[in-house]
Amino acid sequence: MEVKLHNKRPKHLNLLKIKQPLPAVVSILHRISGVLLFFPGIPILLYGLQMMLASQQSFDVLHSYLSNPVVKLLLLLPIWFFLHHLFAGVRYLALDLHIGIALAQSRTSSKLVLATGILLTLLIGITIW
Repeated sequence: MEVKLHNKRPKHLNLLKIKQPLPAVVSILHRISGVLLFFPGIPILLYGLQMMLASQQSFDVLHSYLSNPVVKLLLLLPIWFFLHHLFAGVRYLALDLHIGIALAQSRTSSKLVLATGILLTLLIGITIW
């Protein structure tokens, strides 16, 4: 007698339908923030530095750009990228030292990374305005 097992696993894995645990979300955001800080982040930062140091007129143009409320609002995104990447990186350094490896500690540190990054971004946003 032959027993046929039914495999109920999905054949095509749709990652958008799977609910990821919070440490996985923090890991994915850490990678995305690192990429976005590197590619558009560094050239934009260097261009701003060049405008700031080239002449008084280019500094005034940069200052007028940065005083625009829309630009200030858009500036909060790379600030959050940086802060999230920084705090998640510290979390991963602690994990490399075998600190916070347990599931409950991992979830708590993930919540702390997200909350700290968002809170400091909001505080910097208040300071900018």
